[in-house]
Amino acid sequence: MGGYDNGDSTAAAALAEGGVILGVDGGTTNTVCVCLPAAMSPPESPAAVPVLARAVAGCSNRNSVGESTALETLEQVMTEALALANTDRSAVRAVCLAVSGVNHPSDQLRMLEWIRDLFPENSKFFVENDAVAALASGTMGKLHGCVLIAGTGCIAYGVTEDGKVARAAGAGPVLGDWGSGYGIAAQALTAVIKAYDGRGPQTSLTKDILEKLELSSPDEIIGWTYADPSWARIAALVPVVVSSAEDGDEVANRILHDSVQELADTVIAVVRRLRLCGEDGKDIFPLVLVGGVLEGNKKWDISGEVIKCISKVFPGTDPIWPEVEPAIGAALLAWSHHCKGLKLENGS
Repeated sequence: MGGYDNGDSTAAAALAEGGVILGVDGGTTNTVCVCLPAAMSPPESPAAVPVLARAVAGCSNRNSVGESTALETLEQVMTEALALANTDRSAVRAVCLAVSGVNHPSDQLRMLEWIRDLFPENSKFFVENDAVAALASGTMGKLHGCVLIAGTGCIAYGVTEDGKVARAAGAGPVLGDWGSGYGIAAQALTAVIKAYDGRGPQTSLTKDILEKLELSSPDEIIGWTYADPSWARIAALVPVVVSSAEDGDEVANRILHDSVQELADTVIAVVRRLRLCGEDGKDIFPLVLVGGVLEGNKKWDISGEVIKCISKVFPGTDPIWPEVEPAIGAALLAWSHHCKGLKLENGS
């Protein structure tokens, strides 16, 4: 994931002479910032991206932690990345903030107004939803195709070659992101409570979740849930649901099958709206897959099942598992915009 380690002052100083680029992937679980040299050559491969520094902080989704905390986290992670690269804010040439919870132009405007006060006047700034960085991580900075993110939250985001965009889901758990990690885990917790009440079938999720949470009775789950209902805390139970399903539990399997269909429907909606599949529905298009829910499991291959569902509708689906993280995708987008700006300034 790049050729330089944090603290490699000689390499960092040499590459950062022409200024630096920051890429930020702000999620509901954590926030990552990478620092690249502005004067770098186009990377020939994912492994050739010269990362000067990488920093990690907590959640920066303002819908989850509030706007003030989210902005503090973003500033913290960018400041740390610059320090690790042995440089400072004056060297910043461009920044791409790709943050979950940025869903409307007004969200972008507020964040742009905020970030302009942090860096030099001649710096370039780009604010996007985190799905944009995830897509760019699979296409190495080229915005074309569709990305499905399924982690704590979920979203599908697509871009055509002429710049048209569409999205589906990404509105949070209250508004139906049931293919997300939070959605899967919340359904599992609900199933345990229903089984305990006698309103639903018995399930091994009861024993498995109680063991995971070190609780003695299902009614204790209520207090555990509302003591801290943060999305990431609930979503952390997804591996328990997958394990129960792999062991044959019918309730857990139904939850995962339903979630697979939700995720597939989310992608299908975006692809259909943008006609990424072409007029006949058979054109090849890249589908970038990102997020912990889509990571490979022993028996229950969630991403594989999602791809099967989508491919039944659009046989041209070309799945891509990125070799670089979304923060690098964000940085490559910022770097690309920076390079285009230099060409315009030089009249080329």
